[in-house]
Amino acid sequence: MNKVDNLSSSKVGVLLVNLGTPDTPTPKDVKHFLKQFLSDPRVVDLTPWIWKPILNGIILNTRPKAVAKLYESIWWEEGSPLMVISERQRQALASLLKSRHDTEISVELGMSYGNPSLSSGIDKLMAQGVERLVVLPLYPQYSCSTVAPVFDAIASDYKGRRNYPETRFNKEYFEHPAYIAALANSVRSHWQAQGQGDCLLMSFHGVPLRYVTEGDPYQRQCQRTAELLAEALGLSESQWRLCFQSKFGKEEWLTPATDALLESLPGQGVKRVDILCPAFAVDCLETLEEIAIGGKESFIEAGGETYHFIPCLNEDEAHMQLLAELVDEQAAGWLKS
Repeated sequence: MNKVDNLSSSKVGVLLVNLGTPDTPTPKDVKHFLKQFLSDPRVVDLTPWIWKPILNGIILNTRPKAVAKLYESIWWEEGSPLMVISERQRQALASLLKSRHDTEISVELGMSYGNPSLSSGIDKLMAQGVERLVVLPLYPQYSCSTVAPVFDAIASDYKGRRNYPETRFNKEYFEHPAYIAALANSVRSHWQAQGQGDCLLMSFHGVPLRYVTEGDPYQRQCQRTAELLAEALGLSESQWRLCFQSKFGKEEWLTPATDALLESLPGQGVKRVDILCPAFAVDCLETLEEIAIGGKESFIEAGGETYHFIPCLNEDEAHMQLLAELVDEQAAGWLKS
C-alpha cells in the first residue's frame, strides 16, 4: 500500500482486542477472571437458573486454585504472557501504522474479560481525540463465543455514552493471504532451526458442536485455514492434521480432540510431531501450558520421541504487517490518498 501524507481531519484509532487474563496468578484474581468470563452467555449459554448455581456454587469454589497453579507455571517476570505480548503488539502496530501513514494513529488494548477492559480502551482513545475507530479482535476465525462478545461489549459500552466514535469492526481473517503467509513463514523458520517432524498438528481452540449446528461458521473457517496453510507449506494429506483443544464441560465438542490425537499418533507410527495453534494470535495459558507442556507430556508418555511446539505469531514482523493491513482495509475511505 502506498504511503499517504496524512489522515482526514477526523482522527483514526485502533482498539486491539483479545480475550484477557487474570491480573496475577493467584486464586483470588483467577476466580475474579473466571467469574467474568464464564458469566458471559456467549461463552456458556445454558439457562441462567441452571448455570449460575453450578458456576457460583461449584466451579468458582473448586477451579481457581488449580487454574492459578497452571498460570503460575507459565507466568513471566514481567507479568502475564498474554498481556506482555499484547503490549508489545500494541507498540509495534502503532509504530508500523505511523511509518505507513506519516501520522500518529492511536492504538490501545481492550480485553473482553479482565484488565484493561474494552471500555477503558475506548476511554483512552476518545481522550486522544479519536473520532473514527477500527475494532480489531485478534481471533482469525469467527466464533459466537469469541468475536461476538466483543461486538456485544462495544455496543453495550456505546449505550452509556453521549457520543461515540464512528466504528468499523473486523469480524474475521481466517483466509487472509497475509495471515496464511505469516503462519507458513513461522513454520518454515521452525523447520529450518529444528528440522521437520513426521506430522504438523494444527490445534484450534474448540467450541461445543451445538454452536456449529446452530450456525457458527467456526469449524468451517478452521478447516479452511488449515487447508490453506498445508497448501502453502506443500504438505500432503498424511503430513498434517487438524484438531481441537481446551474442551470444557460434558457437552460434545468439536473433534478430533488434540489430547486424544496426541496419545494415538505414536501407535500409528508418528514419532515426531510439530504443533501450532493458528486460532491464537498471542501465546497464553492454552498454548504455553496446555499445548507446549501438557501436550508434550501426553505425546511422549504415549511413545512419541520428538515434540516441538511452534509459538504463536505474537509480535512477529509478518504478523504485525498483517494487522496493519487489516487496519488499512477497515479504514478505507478514512485515509487521504
